[in-house]
Amino acid sequence: MAQLRDPHSGCPWDVEQTFETIAPYTIEEAYEVYDAIERGDRPALRDELGDLLLQVVFHSQIAKEEGSFDFEQVAEAVSQKLIERHPHVFAEAAYENRAAQSRGWEEIKAAERAAKGEQGVLDGVPLPLPALLRAWKLQRRAARIGFDWPRLEPVLDKVHEELAELKAEIEQDAGADRLEEELGDLLFSIVNLARHLEAEPEAVLRRANRKFEDRFRAVEREISAEGHALEDCSLERLEEAWQRVKRKEQELKERTGGPKA
Repeated sequence: MAQLRDPHSGCPWDVEQTFETIAPYTIEEAYEVYDAIERGDRPALRDELGDLLLQVVFHSQIAKEEGSFDFEQVAEAVSQKLIERHPHVFAEAAYENRAAQSRGWEEIKAAERAAKGEQGVLDGVPLPLPALLRAWKLQRRAARIGFDWPRLEPVLDKVHEELAELKAEIEQDAGADRLEEELGDLLFSIVNLARHLEAEPEAVLRRANRKFEDRFRAVEREISAEGHALEDCSLERLEEAWQRVKRKEQELKERTGGPKA
């Protein structure tokens, strides 16, 4: 990377990059790692991890050039963090169960945030996170100090309440701002429901996306096999094919003992 960024003999593209221009590629590579894991593709995972490591090297080289830090210091910092966050492994601390360990972990992270000057409960939750993931993290932070429902029932009630409010705004032909606000409240309450069900909302939505994509592609294959184009089919015809795909899925799951759709 140092050779690539040499201002005299390096690659012009690499030389002109900054933290800001590289950041989107870093995020993209992290998602490609996740995709390889989801697909169970180990050779692809090996390659994508290499691409992600390259991003760390790239950022570290830019930092070295400006005199901030280098790659070795990045590795040292994360090693030290692992040691400090695992006193039950690297020191004499002992936790009686997993819940106690989780509390200890949160106390350590809270001390780290305080050392950075982050005093608020919600401080340090990164703004660029995907919105669903950030909502989940904000709610978890608030729950740590007791700002949370202790049972699932009021969480479900809140989802129904927000849905009713959105429906009322739609019926009143409210403007776009009001509809978006109520829709946002509904999404936030659904994230809260996911949290109470101990489900990470981004992962849940990715699974739903995959299911929709698989079913839609099956519909597409069925219609194509009949010599038709999707855009030439009526909604009723598409829905008929969709339901047939769902029935085939259910029959397969019943034969293999999988969960119902």
